[in-house]
Amino acid sequence: MYVGTLSFDLLLGDVHSLKEKRSVVRPVVAELQRKFSVSAAEVGDQDLHRRARIGVALVSGDAGFVSDVLDRCERLVAARPEVELLSVRRSLHTDED
Repeated sequence: MYVGTLSFDLLLGDVHSLKEKRSVVRPVVAELQRKFSVSAAEVGDQDLHRRARIGVALVSGDAGFVSDVLDRCERLVAARPEVELLSVRRSLHTDED
């Protein structure tokens, strides 16, 4: 069993309130979940209106599949014009860790 995770640190564009932040972050999380069948959520910086941290997790029996899906998730977030991807942390765990 392989568990892959990503943590995106995002800078949001023209956002002036937490309500506007939600209107940017929610579609990104929903698209990740819909397109790639991953678990995704806003996991940090909830009180900052111009920053967001999104976490993604995936479980599979094939390490190559996990790596491929995480690569596609990263490309999707990086291509979103309303956010600037500041950093990505990736980890891959096995059930033997």
